[in-house]
Amino acid sequence: MQIQVMKSKIHRVTVTQADLNYIGSITVDEALLEAANILPNEKVAIVNNNNGARLETYVIKGERNSGVVCLNGAAARLVQPGDVIIIISYALMDFEEAKTFTPSVVFPDTLTNRIIK
Repeated sequence: MQIQVMKSKIHRVTVTQADLNYIGSITVDEALLEAANILPNEKVAIVNNNNGARLETYVIKGERNSGVVCLNGAAARLVQPGDVIIIISYALMDFEEAKTFTPSVVFPDTLTNRIIK
């Protein structure tokens, strides 16, 4: 049996931009992606702490150490600059493997989007 478990999480990062006219996705600082073990084009869930909105999209690599977190396309209607969000990716794995798996979790500073833990 396989189950879906949290693989990676960027916990409480601040949205810096929202671009309604871009063709979908979320752009995230490359340093944050690497620290959280999230790949470009990987499917992620976005949870907006400000308004409770939840959505799924895919990741685009942003400029390293820029702090960029930009919601693109229709997602820009649900998340605005200044909102604090959580970015989560999931993986399918064997039930026994999931018992011992440790996800990658990153805790950025919400003012700068720089990694603090």
